Formats: sequence, structure tokens, C-alpha cells
Amino acid sequence: MTARPSSDRASASPPDAPQPGAVLREMRWWDIAPVLDLERELFPEDAWSPGMFWSELAHARGPHATRRYLVAEQDGRLVGYGGLAAVDGTGDIQTIATARDQWGTGLGARLLTELLGAATDFECHEVLLEVRVDNVRAQRLYERFGFEPIGFRRGYYQPGNVDALVMRRTTQTSSEAPSVQGT
Repeated sequence: MTARPSSDRASASPPDAPQPGAVLREMRWWDIAPVLDLERELFPEDAWSPGMFWSELAHARGPHATRRYLVAEQDGRLVGYGGLAAVDGTGDIQTIATARDQWGTGLGARLLTELLGAATDFECHEVLLEVRVDNVRAQRLYERFGFEPIGFRRGYYQPGNVDALVMRRTTQTSSEAPSVQGT
């Protein structure tokens, strides 16, 4: 599975316009349809299937949960989502995405912050992710959060045959995490 993060592009609103923030909450089964709509819009070539999201959510609740999935809502509209899997002390950012009109608002950073908090809750000593080699904005976001490149997965994103950069972040204390204000 892949981490396909939001972009850091400026939003369509003027910089001085009030930007009410999106509300983050746990993803539930009834969110799958709007998540899939956003997924297909943002990742038309390699969008996840409904079954992939159902499978992930099946592991996100109960005493033996190994997943944490979030959605972001604003004005009754789903504008972002993200997910983390945790196994044997290693977290894996599965996906992060925000609607294009949310790019540059800091929503991607907020989702990532919450997922890293979940990794701490799962007692992960490291967090991994894959990001397209051509998604430089996402790589910068991850670098700000302490992720470092550790390798490549050739042809990982199909059908476009695009390589993935594998990045890792070792556990940090909350005082070491970057500020998300203004991102």
C-alpha cells in the first residue's frame, strides 16, 4: 500500500481570507464512498479499490486493532483522509490525501500528525512510507516531520510504472515533532 500525500500548493483562497479548519475524526464504513470519490479524483491511475478500504477498516477497531484511519470533514464535505498500519513495532503510513482546494492549508500535516500520534499509541519505534519519486512536495512534507529516504521500490506505482521512494522516521518525543502551524 502506498502513502500518497497531499500537496503543499497554495490554496485558492486569498491568504488573508478566514480558513475554517476541517474536523478530523475516525473513518467509518459509511465514509468509504466519499473517500473513494476523492481517491479516484486524486489518483485516477492507481486508486484503491473499495475492498482495500474495507479490509483496512476491518483491522481498525476493537482490542486487537492494528490500523488507524481518519477522515477530515469541512462544511459537511469529506476533504481528506489518511491511514496507518502497525505491526510488531513498525508503523506504515498507508495513505494520506486531501482535496485539491485544501492543498496548502496544513491539512496534510494535521493528518500526518494524527497518524504519527497513532504510531506512538501502537508503540511503534519507526514509521515507514512510500511516496512517488515525482511527488517532491510530499517528500518535503515528510522531511519536515523527520522522515529520511532509505531506498526505492522500482515500478511500485502501476500502471504508470513509477518508482516509490521509501522513507523512514524513527520515534521522536512530542517535543521534537515539528509545529504544523502555517503549513
